Amino acid sequence: MARFDSILGTVGNTPVVRINNLAPPGVNLFVKIEAFNPLGSVKDRLALGVIEAAETSGELKPGQTVVEGTSGNTGIGLAMVCAQKRYPLVLVMPEQFSVERRRLMRFLGAKVVLTPAAGRAYAMVVKAAELARMNGWFLARQFENEANADFHSRTTAREIVNDFKGEKLDYWVTGYGTGGTLKGVARVLAKEMPDTRIVVCEPEDAQLLGSGIEQARHADGTPAAPHPAFKPHPMQGWTPDFIPKLTGDAVSAGGIHRILPIPGAEAIRWSQELAAKEGIFVGITAGGTFAGALKVAAEAPKGANILCMLPDTGERYLSTPLFANIPTDMTEDEVAISRSTPSWRFPPAA
Repeated sequence: MARFDSILGTVGNTPVVRINNLAPPGVNLFVKIEAFNPLGSVKDRLALGVIEAAETSGELKPGQTVVEGTSGNTGIGLAMVCAQKRYPLVLVMPEQFSVERRRLMRFLGAKVVLTPAAGRAYAMVVKAAELARMNGWFLARQFENEANADFHSRTTAREIVNDFKGEKLDYWVTGYGTGGTLKGVARVLAKEMPDTRIVVCEPEDAQLLGSGIEQARHADGTPAAPHPAFKPHPMQGWTPDFIPKLTGDAVSAGGIHRILPIPGAEAIRWSQELAAKEGIFVGITAGGTFAGALKVAAEAPKGANILCMLPDTGERYLSTPLFANIPTDMTEDEVAISRSTPSWRFPPAA
């Protein structure tokens, strides 16, 4: 164990874990579990990278309010960083995302402003920019901010290269969210592990990259309008209703070898399977990337090494369809176990 000067020193260095029970025979399937970050998601990296870069450049002044639009995980990461560094924080979040996310952000000291569900992610981006402009607040700009991708190049990518040092990594499977992980890791792999094939997953109901339709943008890279291929899907934080600039940069660089559409039901199923059969507790987006990794594994040559990114913890999804079939009362089997000893205290059912 190590000693740290603050909670921020614990961001990164997440484990790579072998999949033993769900992987097909003949391949080596690994997952990088970003839930091991202190606030439970890969967005802790983004939050720390963006704030520290703004401090270094002087764009963020001591005591200045930070504002950002978020589906939850970035906001939670920013709330951790801003609490430690003593910046006031205002987060803008679409009202349809899970209530546990907004409660966590408020618990960490942030203020949370909700936007109508009909406006989706585009509305939260517009609202956050308005608040920054009219109040003189620092806007984190997670979808366009190069500090997001740079932090992943310095941390996530280096961890992956070191974890597979001396051996090959045949496939790296990821979603894209903001595009920071994708852009930051892909450019390092292209230089240092050029034989690694990069596979990007997105919701089947919102195939923004797969559509081939360009994202309309303003000069600063922000979306000028929602993407026409977007449809609602259950993977919170995974593919907003526009293609982020950082994602577009990664696509334009030409390093993506395959784009896989993932049905929402498969994402939910594999999140549940990871918990029940591997003891790995992750969210719906992680189930989505894992579903993609299984498709890759089914076609991969024998002995292939596959690494799949699992972006967050399952605790962000307690009020979502992921837990819809998980009962709170005892099941029939549990009642039978309870009745099997004399100390059972509940009356039998009528």
